[in-house]
Amino acid sequence: MGLRARPGVAAAPAAREGVRALKGLYRLLRRLMAAALTAVTAAACALALGCLPPGGWAGAAAVLLAQPAALPLLADGAAPAQGTAPEDTAPGAPAGDASAPVPAAAEASPAPAATAETAGDTGDSAPRSTPLPEPEAVLLDAPDRPDDAGDIVAQTFRQGSGEGYVTLEAGSIRNSTQNPDSVLAEAAAAGLPFSIERNSDEPQVLILHTHATECYQPWADLWYEPGFSARDLDTAVNMCAVGARMAQVLNEAGINTLHDETLHDSPSYTESYDRSAATARAYLEQYPSIQVILDVHRDAIEQDGARLKPLTQIDGQDTAQVMIIAGCGNGSTVPLPNWKQNLAFAAAWETRMETLYPGLTRPVLCGYRFYNQDLSTGSLLIEIGGHANTLAEALRAGEYAARALADLFGAG
Repeated sequence: MGLRARPGVAAAPAAREGVRALKGLYRLLRRLMAAALTAVTAAACALALGCLPPGGWAGAAAVLLAQPAALPLLADGAAPAQGTAPEDTAPGAPAGDASAPVPAAAEASPAPAATAETAGDTGDSAPRSTPLPEPEAVLLDAPDRPDDAGDIVAQTFRQGSGEGYVTLEAGSIRNSTQNPDSVLAEAAAAGLPFSIERNSDEPQVLILHTHATECYQPWADLWYEPGFSARDLDTAVNMCAVGARMAQVLNEAGINTLHDETLHDSPSYTESYDRSAATARAYLEQYPSIQVILDVHRDAIEQDGARLKPLTQIDGQDTAQVMIIAGCGNGSTVPLPNWKQNLAFAAAWETRMETLYPGLTRPVLCGYRFYNQDLSTGSLLIEIGGHANTLAEALRAGEYAARALADLFGAG
């Protein structure tokens, strides 16, 4: 399976050559179609050509000469389609457990799509961050509240203690297995089962999204529209936006990180974990240096018809709480022979997040969940907020979680 990199920022000389080529083409088109095109059409042509990728001008010229009416199509952007669909999630269960339809994508993405957090498309091995909107810029103004609107309740989840929990130096682990708490405690204390090379030319971390179309509440008002499923194909507002922010933080800290934006749950939600596993294996085959695979989701918590938003305040700003899920093997239906090593990683990351940003996390969930955590000893699923949080709150949470991870890897 080939890896498809999203184009990065072109070098300045290439940009100037492209401008000169476009100007030459513009003059040629004016001479060829002077009798047919008005000044307005010529201006539209220049705008359309300016939006084309490098090399796309030749094909555009052929199309325009044969069919001038194609100008509006050439000028049309490539924004992803949007849509929503019902989500069937048990109250309090992670959204990753849901079995629900999702919006149908206009085109399936069978191969991994690495974004420009790495610069493989230009031959430059240094990580590159992707500019993202400030959290405050992604909120919409809420419309008038309809009569059938549902309530959103903000709740700060506390750490657990006592039987069924493992207390860490900071943070905790919820034991949802049949193992004694002491078994989990021993595994959690083992330390990182891998090492990360800082400032490496080789990728160390892969971030992907099994349920990439999961998204967030579009406004801060504490109510939701009953028909809103919190699913969207637009990578600027779904889980890909949070993953991009996390990859940006890690790359800027010198942790070479890849971010995959494949919509594994679209057009079909069924077998999305099989598809994300195939994506991860393709990356591991091409980049065996990868030590950590993070599957970034958001949760979906409901109670008595209300949607709960896990929320804390960090630096005076509303921030979504996060929860790591570390699977536990049972020797049969959940084949995770190295689950203790993944749990050790989860415990270390949990401790660092709660040390640096108290209140950021909910207890780590250790249960009989597979979630493709057999792929490496650094494979974890992390829930960034829930469907009642805003994207702004989730972006802050993702950034803090990534900062703590960078600090754990010695890049703080």
